[in-house]
Amino acid sequence: MFNALYFRTFITLVETGSFTLTARRLEMTQPGVSQHVRKLEQYLDKPLLERHGRRFTLTEAGRRAYDYALKLFAEHEQFRHSLDADSLYSGDCRLASPGSVGVMLYPFLLGQQQMHPGLTVSYSFAFNHEITQDVQAGRYDLGIVTDPVRHPDLEVEPWHREPLCLVVPADFAGSGLADLMGIGFINYSDGLNHAGALLRSNFPEEFRSISHFRRQGFTNEVGMVLDAVARGLGFTVVSRLVLETSPWQRQVKELDLPVAVHETLHLVRRRGMEIPRRYVRLLEDFREQRRQALFGYSEQPGFG
Repeated sequence: MFNALYFRTFITLVETGSFTLTARRLEMTQPGVSQHVRKLEQYLDKPLLERHGRRFTLTEAGRRAYDYALKLFAEHEQFRHSLDADSLYSGDCRLASPGSVGVMLYPFLLGQQQMHPGLTVSYSFAFNHEITQDVQAGRYDLGIVTDPVRHPDLEVEPWHREPLCLVVPADFAGSGLADLMGIGFINYSDGLNHAGALLRSNFPEEFRSISHFRRQGFTNEVGMVLDAVARGLGFTVVSRLVLETSPWQRQVKELDLPVAVHETLHLVRRRGMEIPRRYVRLLEDFREQRRQALFGYSEQPGFG
């Protein structure tokens, strides 16, 4: 007999790679997890796992069962959400974004949930490639990415722009490119691209490549990169969202530059998916709030 619960247990087992972690996450016993897998194997009449002591690998049938289960639950969630697609103030909001966006968007969404208890928020902080994979698999309805992606199963559209900021230690006394090269660069996941774009636009005669700058360190968590700057270890270039929400704002400063450069954020969704009204309202309200804060008016040039 078909039992969706067995497939859910199997998905969790594959994603955790552990019977113990699966049992803990699903609040089951470990023998219960094993029983679900055996029942699923009996139903499909195929072995799904090759066991190696406490570890396991998937058989070909196991890989196909996992892919099928992801599509099954993605379609289920899409159907469930479609039932309340017209509601502005109720339903689950499942989004993913890089940390540079989530540091401000996630608290905003939580505030909306407090005002509208019918809303629930499931938010993931992830890298661009992870976000597109999760949206494609149906684990999240919408993703926000900093790089436009091309995929036959996904629709991508520009959504919002945030200024890039060149951030230096608070006691930094320089102003030119040579001064910046003297203190070195603190990198993070999107740091090289952001720094290259901003420096190229503002120092067109002098700047050649960010590779000419001494590297003073790297972190994969953009929210922490300003800690290194605050300690005087170098400079970096981040979205204004990161600077405005950083606990190190008083220990760093933004270097004034003549040419503004923006990071474009893109919305990603499964092709053909109609965005429920609650998402449209929440994202537009957030964008409107940022427009007012950044530009002092509601309509941002270049975006409708």
